[in-house]
Amino acid sequence: MTVLHAQGKQMFNSSSITQFLLLAFADTRELQLLHFWLFLGIYLAALLGNGLIITTIACDHHLHTPMYFFLLNLSLLDLGCISTTVPKAMANSLWDTTAISYLGCAAQLFLFLFFISAEYFLLTIMAYDRYVAICKPLHYGTLLGSRACVHMAAAAWGTGFLTALLHTANTFSLPLCQGNVLDQFFCEIPHILKLSCSHSYLRAVGLLVVGACLAFGCFVFIVVSYVQIFRAVLTIPSEQGRHKAFSTCLPHLAVASLFVSTGIFAYLKPISISSPSLDLVVSVLYSVVPPAVNPLIYSMRNQELKDALREMVTGCYSEAINFLFSTAKQLPCNSGQAQPAF
Repeated sequence: MTVLHAQGKQMFNSSSITQFLLLAFADTRELQLLHFWLFLGIYLAALLGNGLIITTIACDHHLHTPMYFFLLNLSLLDLGCISTTVPKAMANSLWDTTAISYLGCAAQLFLFLFFISAEYFLLTIMAYDRYVAICKPLHYGTLLGSRACVHMAAAAWGTGFLTALLHTANTFSLPLCQGNVLDQFFCEIPHILKLSCSHSYLRAVGLLVVGACLAFGCFVFIVVSYVQIFRAVLTIPSEQGRHKAFSTCLPHLAVASLFVSTGIFAYLKPISISSPSLDLVVSVLYSVVPPAVNPLIYSMRNQELKDALREMVTGCYSEAINFLFSTAKQLPCNSGQAQPAF
């Protein structure tokens, strides 16, 4: 492994790069297998949690409202985001390798940017949904009709796609002459830029600044929306009304805070405290943990969603039991008589 990384540090142009070398989580075989099983557990939890939310919202007509429509889209994006990075990391740990092909790296970067950008835009739209629901309840049906919700969700997905396409094309059009070793467990723009030739990365940095300004605008919108929401909630006279309003807002606020705080720390942490180990931990916090934790956050304080989940699971269990009993009744009984031979 060390020899491969040393060879990757040699100077060569980007046309000769056929693969990149990712950062390994561990050097010993035991720790690599531990990492594999840990990531497998997190990945399965994310699949189960988000899959249950998607199925419940799609099957329960009581949840066919704007808030749950956006939540369904969020779960789809979470599944896409964690499926882009974790399976490759598990495969590398299982097979004791760190290699990823050039095209595989480009595809991973594009998909990760697509899902993570679309999720951020969708969280911004969900903040607007909560603002209208609490601050302008009489106009909720007008401002957030079914067509408007579909258009806003499509805008989030489309903007994420264009953002990912622009950044991926710009990043991989740069000449790379600093080797092929990425100090990250998945392909990420800042670590690819470190491999570019001197002064050739300025164009990509400029594009990143534009993207950062757009992200900051969304962040300001979310903050302003929740300032207005909290002001409106505090004016509600009944304690039950305030509790109900907070219960619909706090899950989204917690998810958005987790997403934004981990992302900000990952990209804006001081260089003085930066290290490969810390970068690895932080990248896991913002790329792996939120998709796995988001379903738990939304189901903990949302009684309506918990009831729908419980009803769906109970219904599936009852149908399974009835199916087993009906199948058992149809089986021929062994009365001791010889069965006809065919």
